[in-house]
Amino acid sequence: MSEQHEPLPRVAVLFGGRNSEHAVSIMGAGSVLEVIDRSRYEVVPIGIARDGRWVLASGEQRYAIEGGELPVVDAQSATLALTSGGGSLVAYDPGSIPVELGHVDVVFPVMHGPFAEDGTIQGLLEMAGVRYVGSGVLASSVGMDKAYMKTILAAAGLPVGPYVAIRDRDWRTERERVLKEVQELGWPVFVKPARAGSSQGISKAADLEELERAIEFAREHDPKVLVEAAVVGREIECAVLESPGDEAPRASLPGEVLVHGDHEFFDFEAKYIGNDMSLSVPADVPQETAEELRAMAVRAFEALGCEGLSRVDFFYTPDGRLIVNEINTMPGFTAMSVAPQLWAATGVPYAELVDRLIRLALARPAGLR
Repeated sequence: MSEQHEPLPRVAVLFGGRNSEHAVSIMGAGSVLEVIDRSRYEVVPIGIARDGRWVLASGEQRYAIEGGELPVVDAQSATLALTSGGGSLVAYDPGSIPVELGHVDVVFPVMHGPFAEDGTIQGLLEMAGVRYVGSGVLASSVGMDKAYMKTILAAAGLPVGPYVAIRDRDWRTERERVLKEVQELGWPVFVKPARAGSSQGISKAADLEELERAIEFAREHDPKVLVEAAVVGREIECAVLESPGDEAPRASLPGEVLVHGDHEFFDFEAKYIGNDMSLSVPADVPQETAEELRAMAVRAFEALGCEGLSRVDFFYTPDGRLIVNEINTMPGFTAMSVAPQLWAATGVPYAELVDRLIRLALARPAGLR
């Protein structure tokens, strides 16, 4: 009589998406797919094309930058749908009979930006009754919108820098008032899309002329824009990981982001194109400052109701103050991204981090928690 084996948990690694962080998501998924333990999990790679179609990734899918060209989801495969209730995948090819591909136990959405990290994918998975890695709908949505994020962090007693949020209607109908409010922040200011990541659409403005250009540039990514007063300080980052059971979340060692070359700040090119950044872990700060920073990172994680993981970014000022810049509920996730590097330095290698996140997701119930 042949020995019966329990089926392996089925993990769908989801990547791509309908936003400017499409390529960043693909690169992170490529790293996850390289290290995920195939002896413990059955893996299904699923790409979301720029037009929103879900496709089963083929062997031709490229996950890295090659020749300066960013990867995109290969959308030639059959379109997929995730059915509600049982979390089953169904493939649809035009003119053919739908093909049942089986159920999914957990989804690992290695996705960033609008229509992905902002609660939309999480809401879809909640409706389908499928467990997933990372924060739920509310935390994901608040974490994506930097203006609401700062409101929540400030309400939790965490220090945030001065800022002005500019809604689409404000810019179209009350431009003079908006510009006056921004000038009160002082020069220079940093202008960024309110709901984007990977440092896309960010620029620095030192006067009114530069400010208007910077706002229009940010609006190419998002009609809602955030303008922040420049904070003089070092950029220190800390990752937070949910603990199993009822244990408190755990914070990594803090690390300092160092930007090299001609970059004035930590922009997309420094991160992904020119490799002009490095991370110093642990950050060279006093021990009591490191402990305070780690405690504040956990407070930020819990203030938003995060799950799974996050990365909290701080400014450390010359007079010793810590200011929370932002929290990322699904931070960059290549093996060389900041959060995985922070955990590797804290004793959790990348492959183990991936496994922990999947196990955390499998252990939590679907639905309200």
